[in-house]
Amino acid sequence: MTPVEVVRGDGPVVLGLPHTGTHVPEAIRARLTPRGRTLSDTDWYVHRLYDGLLPGATTVRATFHRYVIDANRPPSGESLYPGQNTTGLIPLTDFDGHPLWETEPAPEDIGSRRRDYHDVYHAALAAELERVRAKHGIAILYDCHSIRSEIPFLFEGRLPDFNIGTNSGRSCAPAIAEATARICSEAEGYTSVLNGRFKGGWTTRHYGRPAEGLHAIQMELAQDTHLMSESPPFDYDPAGAAQLRPHLAAILHALEDYAFTQGATR
Repeated sequence: MTPVEVVRGDGPVVLGLPHTGTHVPEAIRARLTPRGRTLSDTDWYVHRLYDGLLPGATTVRATFHRYVIDANRPPSGESLYPGQNTTGLIPLTDFDGHPLWETEPAPEDIGSRRRDYHDVYHAALAAELERVRAKHGIAILYDCHSIRSEIPFLFEGRLPDFNIGTNSGRSCAPAIAEATARICSEAEGYTSVLNGRFKGGWTTRHYGRPAEGLHAIQMELAQDTHLMSESPPFDYDPAGAAQLRPHLAAILHALEDYAFTQGATR
């Protein structure tokens, strides 16, 4: 299986999907604990949730699971949230702090997985952002994520429904963050926060260079907005998704509108 799937569009918005993949090569799967093999930390159905919301958007999706290697962590392995519980480049625990591996990855495993998966995904993402910027003079990366609404190991209490990350305002123009935050705050029945517990992963921080016409914003959705249950079998909730999708569509169209107001070619 190819590590990355790319669907090219002709618009200025690129959707990154680093955590929806569930492929784990058998040699790697055999080393996971039984709990690890449930792949519980997947961004379940996020690619389905966004499908068709913005005609012309490009999508770049990792097909491999984050337990193989996390495409939204720095290749160096440094923590994005110093002093807080988190998971690494190759996670050793799940989001509840439970061990994932019967046999932990060795240093050579990290190097080979980085080369075969992480590097391949980011080469594809970087290429699409450059293609889009060359066409429009601007590219906006919207990084799509989801997570369980309650994970005591990672954060206290219940997570808001919409968690917007812009690396504390550094990864995109203020107007992009403001438009996204406004749409989320006006979404009836939903809660939201800007740069709360999740300020944007490595993807957002690495590619977000507004002065160069590259903008990046991360959306972390609470999974109970679109799943029947946040525990196995993690079934998709068509009714919940149907209520959520118009708000997500409004966000994506607002990003596209911003690009065109900045002189992007139509």
